[in-house]
Amino acid sequence: MNLAANNIAYRRPDLYDALTRDSTAAATCRHLIDQYGTSPAGSVLDLGCGTARDLARLATTTRRCVGVDLQPALIEHARRRYPGLDLRVGDLRTVRLANTFDTITCLGNSLAYLHHNSDIRAAFATFAAHAHAGTLLIISTQIAPTVTTASTHGRIAAAGLGAEVTTEHSWDPRTQIATVRRTWRLENGTTERDLLERRVLFPRELELYAGLAGFKALALFTDLEDNTGPLIGSTAYFVAGYNHEPFSALGRNAELRTTSEDATAHLHERSS
Repeated sequence: MNLAANNIAYRRPDLYDALTRDSTAAATCRHLIDQYGTSPAGSVLDLGCGTARDLARLATTTRRCVGVDLQPALIEHARRRYPGLDLRVGDLRTVRLANTFDTITCLGNSLAYLHHNSDIRAAFATFAAHAHAGTLLIISTQIAPTVTTASTHGRIAAAGLGAEVTTEHSWDPRTQIATVRRTWRLENGTTERDLLERRVLFPRELELYAGLAGFKALALFTDLEDNTGPLIGSTAYFVAGYNHEPFSALGRNAELRTTSEDATAHLHERSS
């Protein structure tokens, strides 16, 4: 999975940092740990940590922090910037660290780059492999397609780079892949193109995959100020606690029968 080939920010970690400098993910995670955690987080595993900005912020109040990302360039950049962090190159589907953690995070749409059901099951198996009773799982991912069909235009000046950027969205309901195409027209006269393909996981799908891996859903929200309000927007936080008890075979079959119906209903609600 060579994500860097299709995303300029993955090829330019300094640009990645600049574009995410206003991220509130770490503060949100700290709030969720306080609200839903069974004990203060003494350890955090961030799967898909990128340049480790969020993990570094969490590390100010957490004793043991480990970050894993598939992109070597991002990890190399993060190691230079945060030499005290334990940062490793690894695949969300297969990494095994032989340790469990109080909190596991998977932020910034990292999960959405896994397109196939088997890959998503593998990711949740990774979450479970690093969990103990009471471990809190915090995921930020896309739960609905972006509904706009019109191109958007903007200017970006960051990390010494200036560009006019055009963004287009498309959606394939059969594969549940939301595609973002970005064209960067740089001030030096060159052009860069991004192709971001993200799997949308509808809310009941998240609950199902979590349950199959032994996690109990605790919260799903799009409004950071209201964890129980209506879902508005395409990206949400999902919070679950590990309880060692996967769905029973009967429960699994029942959930599988209803997931596609719930997903279709959710999409219809958004388009009505």
